Amino acid sequence: MPTKKKPQESAAAPERRSELLHTAAEVFAEQGYNATTVRKIADHAGMLAGSLYYHFDSKESMLEEILRTFLDELWSGYDTVLDDDLGPRETLEALVTESFREIDRHRPAVAIYQREAKALVGQERFDFLAESQRRFEKTWLTTLERGVADGVFRADLDIRLTYRFVRDTVWVAASWYRPGGQHSAEEIARQYLSMVLDGIAAR
Repeated sequence: MPTKKKPQESAAAPERRSELLHTAAEVFAEQGYNATTVRKIADHAGMLAGSLYYHFDSKESMLEEILRTFLDELWSGYDTVLDDDLGPRETLEALVTESFREIDRHRPAVAIYQREAKALVGQERFDFLAESQRRFEKTWLTTLERGVADGVFRADLDIRLTYRFVRDTVWVAASWYRPGGQHSAEEIARQYLSMVLDGIAAR
């Protein structure tokens, strides 16, 4: 006897599911996860709260899928960069560019991550956040250390402080960046890299 699929597992409405996740991400980012109810998400989506449960069993499920999708795409891009075996400066440039592309694709998810990750990492359901944070830190620190060892970056750099500066400088852009604005993600990445790597003083 065939197993009956749960409503949220149905393949009939993947496009609608994606639209609902986008709506939920926007509401979570704007109002905060704790302040957001399933009813609020449903209201923004123009549907009844009960209908939302056809696609998701809880707001926790929606949040998990939003963050997993963002981080899976981020690491897919990062792994492609790392597999290219570039020099340390080129690796840093590519990682920064890929980060801005992800902000362009997943701005609400980035905002949610920045706002909620600290509270979520202690929950078993969101263990993947802590693992991603460890990988992220290792990737950037290793790139900077390799650059110093190769003489590409200054020998007097405080590696951990530099990592924090670059990390925060890039990801805080999610607070003001809007897709479709005056500058593309790649153009902003080039400007950021110019300031980080070459400074802003005239030569």
